[in-house]
Amino acid sequence: MTETASLLSLFTSSFLAATLLPGGSEAVLFAVLKGYPELLWTALALATLGNTLGGLVSFGMGWLLPQTQQLKHVEKLRRYGTPALLLAWVPLIGDALCLAAGWLRLCWWQAALFMTIGKFARYWVIAQI
Repeated sequence: MTETASLLSLFTSSFLAATLLPGGSEAVLFAVLKGYPELLWTALALATLGNTLGGLVSFGMGWLLPQTQQLKHVEKLRRYGTPALLLAWVPLIGDALCLAAGWLRLCWWQAALFMTIGKFARYWVIAQI
């Protein structure tokens, strides 16, 4: 696989892994960095970008949901606000956090910022392995 194809696969898997679809971008990042260690910063940037954009898709889906009743567990997120999205990378709960943040109509750019920081930190740790 070429460098370009590897990076495209990384971006795609990172994006899909952050939506409600199952997926594991960590293994793809690990493989790309083993094959092309010189692409560290490019790979980290693309994985983070793809994963953040996928999280924002979930955020947007939540924004589109009607606000009919207040849900007790979702309201806890309002108390913590967008910094809780530092945990958007955590399997299963990360998707729910992004969806709930959108449903609560939290500030989208702050949500994107905290998602990006958390997701980059996770990929950085994986890259150090």
